[in-house]
Amino acid sequence: MRVGVLTGGGDCPGLNAVIRAVVRKGVQEYGHDFVGYRDGWRGPLEGRSVRLGIPAVRGILPRGGTVLGSSRTNPLKVENGIRRIKETLARQEVEALITIGGEDTLGVAARLSDEYGVPCVGVPKTIDNDLSATDYTFGFNTAVGIATEAIDRLHTTAESHMRVLVVEVMGRHAGWIALHSGLAGGANVILIPEQRFDIEQVCAWVTSRFRASYAPIVVVAEGAMPKDGDMVLKDESLDPYGHVRLSGVGEWLAREIEKRTGKEARTTVLGHVQRGGTPSAFDRWLATRFGLHAIDAVHEGDFGTMVALRGTDIVRVPLAEATARLKTVDPTLYAEVGVFFG
Repeated sequence: MRVGVLTGGGDCPGLNAVIRAVVRKGVQEYGHDFVGYRDGWRGPLEGRSVRLGIPAVRGILPRGGTVLGSSRTNPLKVENGIRRIKETLARQEVEALITIGGEDTLGVAARLSDEYGVPCVGVPKTIDNDLSATDYTFGFNTAVGIATEAIDRLHTTAESHMRVLVVEVMGRHAGWIALHSGLAGGANVILIPEQRFDIEQVCAWVTSRFRASYAPIVVVAEGAMPKDGDMVLKDESLDPYGHVRLSGVGEWLAREIEKRTGKEARTTVLGHVQRGGTPSAFDRWLATRFGLHAIDAVHEGDFGTMVALRGTDIVRVPLAEATARLKTVDPTLYAEVGVFFG
């Protein structure tokens, strides 16, 4: 069998570990051939591909990013996109497709499989950890570790100058990175998209912290919103999946805190640093296991599914179920950390 592999959406630590595991097991145990499609869905749309064999995946386990490249190309928005993908697969005699991505990439895979008969198996990838069918997605652990280290480092400079430091982390609709890194890094305020925040309450927590002779750290997810306001946007442009470009809430928050409290406030936006560089040991472990189980699903003809982590087991769930809703932070979980605010 010849199997196609693609990585779509934002780059993420652990993508190369998945590719390596798929190819190693697929070649060694099943005798399959592999075609890697370049730059996400753009690859099968334009027929851009490379042959993947064991020599091609040697040494890529610890590398960040993806050796196949990625993009946010949406074939459902491209004229004759589905037909072009099916023609490419037929021309290259590709009998199945392993799609590694998040909500958008896997949403396309679900429709291709369910509505257009393209045999797909999905692998969940997103540093936001917001896919509901899996306990964790690879990339998340690395992002939390990077954000936590940044918060640790910012504590000392905040205390040296007795200023407020606002740390903006990724998280469009889900505040998992903010919650985990904020708690692990000892932040004094954590703001997430699931809970609109009261700027007056934030300022009260900041003032309380200064009364205790400590400089506060405020961690805010990029999608967090004030009670009386809208999402802060970098600009109004949309990507091919209809998402706006976020970032800016950290700067807005710092300005409001400084204006309302009289305390100097600065912002650090971690941005793409969170998903760059080498993956953590956990993400290498999880991504490798996902890859091994994904090629098993292909070999068994179990298409229209996604591999997922449940406890310590890797299971298969329908792609449609996996992309039906986002996994967001439960209010009770957020309330747990409130004791540390202020």
